[in-house]
Amino acid sequence: MDGEASAVTQRPTLAAVAALAGVSGSTASLAFSGAGPVSEATRMKVLAAAEALGYAGPDPRAQSLRRGRSGIIGIVVEDALQDAFRDPMSLAMLDGVAAETGNAGAGLLLLSDAGGPQIDIRSAPMDAVILVGCSTRLDESVAVLRKRGMPVVAIEADDMPGVLSISLDNRDATARLARHLLHLGHENVSVVSLPIDGSKIQSPLPADWDALATSHTTRDRLRGLRDVYPEFGGIVAVRSSIEAGRAAGLALLEGAMRPTAVVAQSDLLAIGVIRAAESLGIRVPQELSVVGFDGVQIDELGERDLTTVIQPAQDKGRAAGRAAVELIAGGTPQSTAFTSVLHIGSTTAAKSQP
Repeated sequence: MDGEASAVTQRPTLAAVAALAGVSGSTASLAFSGAGPVSEATRMKVLAAAEALGYAGPDPRAQSLRRGRSGIIGIVVEDALQDAFRDPMSLAMLDGVAAETGNAGAGLLLLSDAGGPQIDIRSAPMDAVILVGCSTRLDESVAVLRKRGMPVVAIEADDMPGVLSISLDNRDATARLARHLLHLGHENVSVVSLPIDGSKIQSPLPADWDALATSHTTRDRLRGLRDVYPEFGGIVAVRSSIEAGRAAGLALLEGAMRPTAVVAQSDLLAIGVIRAAESLGIRVPQELSVVGFDGVQIDELGERDLTTVIQPAQDKGRAAGRAAVELIAGGTPQSTAFTSVLHIGSTTAAKSQP
């Protein structure tokens, strides 16, 4: 038994593969699984590192050594896999998950809940599941997983029976941003939001967004803005990207009732709004204040210091990965709530006087 335990302990992990290849844990996971936006050169580097270390995925002896377990933790996202990990926040979360699960010797299986050909969660060989990018559309998947007796961890979802929650203060954090703008004298504030549902179509923010929104994160951030500004309008972006933010920003700023401040629901969207303003000759922050959400380091900001809230994305991933590992081992981890930190940069200023 001691020899078997020693062999399992010494078996190379995905974390070791990532270190040898000189990439992050999330990049190694994506490259090894063949999913996501990873270049062919990077993928080959990761596979070469895996071959050098003798890493071939989850331990094939797991079936006998772990009482029928697969040694795999599933990560279910709602986007297509090639799109799901383009956002730096998603990559940071996956880094955290990979760090914890890799140290435990578990492999990661990336699954999409976006429809189309995919591995069926009803039969996929997994010991636990982590849900990312949660919305009400995942309720059916949760029901399937619970029927399987599968431990489930959800990142940023509403409380669900039998599901361990890793939450973020999306509502309170957005309210802090909004109060900052209110303190600066801004009354006409608009939002560039993340998608409110699965349609991925740019559109004006519907008046009944609270009833229509299926994305928990988008809904909670909109509610935080409403807590400070009961009346506001805006544009729903197609995704969290600079390009989508620029398109939404142009639609918003070319209107007759131009806002004096814009609350973007991600830093990437905020950068896009700033680019749109610059293309229209609108000075930031002298004529337009812009805030984001996330706290990512982005070269496209140049010398600007974006006003935003900084969220602990990698820590969220670590907490989710650690909880999944503990649940598999029969432990009783507790739900974890994370708090964002307001960062006041150079993209907000007092409302200009006419």
